[in-house]
Amino acid sequence: MPDLLIELFSEEIPARMQARAAQDLRQRVTDGLVEAGLTYASAGAFCTPRRLTLSVEGLLAASPDTREERKGPRADAPEKAIEGFARGAGVSRTALKTRDTPKGPVLFAVIARPGRPAAEIVAEVLEKVIRGFPWPRSMRWGDGSLRWVRPLQSVLCLLSAEDGSDVVPLEIDGIVAGNTTAGHRFMAPARFAVSGFDDYAAGLKRAYVVLDAAERADHIWAEATNQAFANGLEVVEDRGLLAEVAGLVEWPVVLMGRIGAAFLDLPPEVLQTSMKEHQKFFSVRDPRSGRIERFVTVANRETADNGATILAGNEKVLGARLSDARFFWENDLRVARAGMGDWLATLENVTFHNKLGTQGARIGRIAALARAIAPSVGADADAAEQAARLAKADLSSEMVYEFPELQGLMGRYYITAAGLPEDVAAVAQAHYAPLGPSDTVPSAPLSIAVALADKIDTLAGFWAIDEKPTGSKDPFALRRAALGVIRLILENDLNVALADPDGPLEAAAAAIGPRPRDKGSEAGADVPDLLAFIHDRLKVYLRDQGIRHDIIDACIAMPGNDDLTQLVRRARALNEVLGTDDGENLIQGFKRANNLLTQAEAQDGVEYSFGPDIKWAANDAERALFAALDRAEAAIGAALGQQDFATAMQAMAALRGPIDAFFDAVQVNDANGTLRRNRLNLLHRIRSICAGVADLTGIEG
Repeated sequence: MPDLLIELFSEEIPARMQARAAQDLRQRVTDGLVEAGLTYASAGAFCTPRRLTLSVEGLLAASPDTREERKGPRADAPEKAIEGFARGAGVSRTALKTRDTPKGPVLFAVIARPGRPAAEIVAEVLEKVIRGFPWPRSMRWGDGSLRWVRPLQSVLCLLSAEDGSDVVPLEIDGIVAGNTTAGHRFMAPARFAVSGFDDYAAGLKRAYVVLDAAERADHIWAEATNQAFANGLEVVEDRGLLAEVAGLVEWPVVLMGRIGAAFLDLPPEVLQTSMKEHQKFFSVRDPRSGRIERFVTVANRETADNGATILAGNEKVLGARLSDARFFWENDLRVARAGMGDWLATLENVTFHNKLGTQGARIGRIAALARAIAPSVGADADAAEQAARLAKADLSSEMVYEFPELQGLMGRYYITAAGLPEDVAAVAQAHYAPLGPSDTVPSAPLSIAVALADKIDTLAGFWAIDEKPTGSKDPFALRRAALGVIRLILENDLNVALADPDGPLEAAAAAIGPRPRDKGSEAGADVPDLLAFIHDRLKVYLRDQGIRHDIIDACIAMPGNDDLTQLVRRARALNEVLGTDDGENLIQGFKRANNLLTQAEAQDGVEYSFGPDIKWAANDAERALFAALDRAEAAIGAALGQQDFATAMQAMAALRGPIDAFFDAVQVNDANGTLRRNRLNLLHRIRSICAGVADLTGIEG
């Protein structure tokens, strides 16, 4: 069984595209080979800035012969139909076979396809893959029609076995496949021939190319951390930057440089962001002070002076960049110490959304909402309003204009510089969180109040202008905002009635007010619809924790469902009870009682809710159910008053035995009308007591 080696050699591939391109090459080529009948043992894909490589081991030498029978029209069908069938099957009219079937004589075509050599199939598949490769962006060059991410220079395509290797005959837009590749652009540019993957990888290593991106990343990280450790420092971990830098070099040479003393007092986040975004440098800090003092850069070649010239150039460029950052920082501090009034005035003229007004107007709404929310989260109302008014002021700062990813973080520095309390300053950074399912949730009361206000205003605003998520589209990240509200409330164990008349959803909707719709009509945020959207996101959140949708729906149907903490406590307690035999069997008993009662009420046109009388109980099982319902009603009422849903659910589950015994001992639809009415009223009591805990009608099982 031969092995296949493919290399597509080009000008530099952007680092962000390399890993996906290697995966696409592997999947598309191997899928094409298998579809053509060539199976294989294993396949591996690799990438460097100048090449995509695929190694396929244990490939069949040829595809197998195949034989297919295709059913056609009846033997007495019109001749044109028969001839069309024969053409479609690729056989002559005379080659068709007639066979008897239950529907009469039918024509069949027997299509025999001989196997094809691997080289022929590989050439066909590879050309198709190259011409249809899914680059995010591609280009044409010269006079050809081929598109590639950067000009494609050569194709290596080799089938190798124990008795030697052969080049796969292939030509694409004048590029003829061969058995040679090139090493490092500067250190070993000459092309060399290879005979298989092992020879190829070893030859590249001798030519100063590390083929495996993971190996390059490991080398960079090991060298960087070793150099930092030797100087009593540590590298700030950044896996995303490490992967990107590993995609920029074929022969990584790690160098450590110094940051000018004039810049060491800049906030460490400013230094780190500037060096990462502009120079792709790793930050190196003093673990004792947390101050960033040096940087690590990765060169793509070795030099006679061991990188001294490269470092000198990088330090000079970095100095210019950091001079700009220091200028921004010093200017921003002057504005911050003056109270940030200039920044807030600027935001009055910055549009947030053309239908929702300016950033200044939005900040005013958030401040008022944060003030209203503050008492329910244990925050001071005045401090919450003040923090909310300042939390987004840094959007007007020069530093955030240069580095938008520092919004909030810089606000914390600036509010502290203005002499305000640390908990007010912390809100600027914390109120954006949580941004995702794994992000940390703020726990300080002021930060919670402003974070909730920010997200609820976003939701109510876009609901008011009918910009709701549709399908997979969510341009304003409203699902993320709803999840943020959910996590802020649940993970801080807050009882917030979101949709009360004086609750935050109604307050946010009122602050935004009605918005013009089509044909002059006016409408505002639909609060019940918005609450339903939050409930939908809650279902996703709880499903990931193992709670079924039907259980959540049973709790959403209860009063007070806008208090998410109470709702989730109820759902978790119900989920736990339904995991027991008593809970599971109670559902069966409840459904039986509910179905009988519903059918009787529909048939009789009355509601059996007048209260059963124990004097009409016919046996001990019926009397025991009366007693059990009395006990359950008292226990459930007391537990629900304390929001002790676990106890309420256990009291409900205890009804399982008496209900089962009741159905075993009596016939509800008794011939005696008095007994029948009394028992139906008893079933109504079962339904109403259980309904006080959760809506069990939709529970599966």
